[in-house]
Amino acid sequence: MYEQGVIRPPSEAQSLLLRVTRNCPWNQCLFCPAYKGVKFSRRSVEEVKRDIDSMYEEFGDYPVRTAFLQDADSLLIKTEDLLEILAYLKKKFPRIERITSYARAPTLRRKGVDDLKRLKEAGLTRIHVGLESGSEKVLKMIKKGITERDIVEGGLNVKGAGIELSEYIMPGIGGKGLSEEHATETARLLNQIEPDFIRVRTFAMHPKSPMVKMVEEGTFIPMTDEEIVAEIRLLVSHLKEMHSYFSSGDFGLNLLMQVDGYLDEKKEFMLKELDEYLSLTDEEKKAYSLLRRSSYGVYPLSIVKDESLMKKIRPEIERLERQGKDGFNRYIAHLMTYQLPQPQTDNWN
Repeated sequence: MYEQGVIRPPSEAQSLLLRVTRNCPWNQCLFCPAYKGVKFSRRSVEEVKRDIDSMYEEFGDYPVRTAFLQDADSLLIKTEDLLEILAYLKKKFPRIERITSYARAPTLRRKGVDDLKRLKEAGLTRIHVGLESGSEKVLKMIKKGITERDIVEGGLNVKGAGIELSEYIMPGIGGKGLSEEHATETARLLNQIEPDFIRVRTFAMHPKSPMVKMVEEGTFIPMTDEEIVAEIRLLVSHLKEMHSYFSSGDFGLNLLMQVDGYLDEKKEFMLKELDEYLSLTDEEKKAYSLLRRSSYGVYPLSIVKDESLMKKIRPEIERLERQGKDGFNRYIAHLMTYQLPQPQTDNWN
């Protein structure tokens, strides 16, 4: 038997999941339920090797080509230990072509380019980092525990080592009050780093999150689908036409999953798609939100121009609007929470 953590990037769905650390060393982010109520720990090299042996017994006959190192910040372990793990993994699974990991920006800043180059030579090919926002105000509000210096220097260290970099951003996490700053500051830092991937993760509030109390107190005002699309439009307009893949299509909570592609090839297309949504009538925007939030389908915006479809959706919009001023948006937020990971315990620290 071998251990496995609770989450992994969507792009690692077919990968071996090798648990190198348990849970998250920071674990204070207000928006994240993944590791709440559990403690962080490092696993020993021998423990991890035993897991690799168990995986080999189960999957050794398969052409395994990708592996993901769990949990939230596996690069926190000593470089020498990680090098030993990578060497053993590649010895057991010589066909592996891609090994990836989550890491926090402060860890990458401290690790430095030289150690990261050694890890690249040992087989580490991609690192996933939760940037969330480039705004210092937003980062402080959500208790992210990182600074602009961490984000930029950590990202540039990864790029300097020749390792692919995925930066995750979270539209809506600043709320209405910080939306503009969140968009422009996030774009400013991404333009400095020029990551290989910019992965969009639209914010949805977990019902057990401390941010619910912030809403009740009026210190955080959630954004509607329309407002988040406008925020993404502002973000994209401020991003350079760099060879970074702006990825919306790999996350079901993104309303416009078709806003997807390399910025140096499809930025104008993405802006046009965002503008097309923003130009819809209020009723058409609500219809599109209902279609997307109640299914996993990706629909062209033209679908809401189909009058026969609108006749079916219109009564549901009217019913939700009769439930109060914000009835429709509350229902959309409720639908979005179904796709959030569940905390391992009820304790949000």
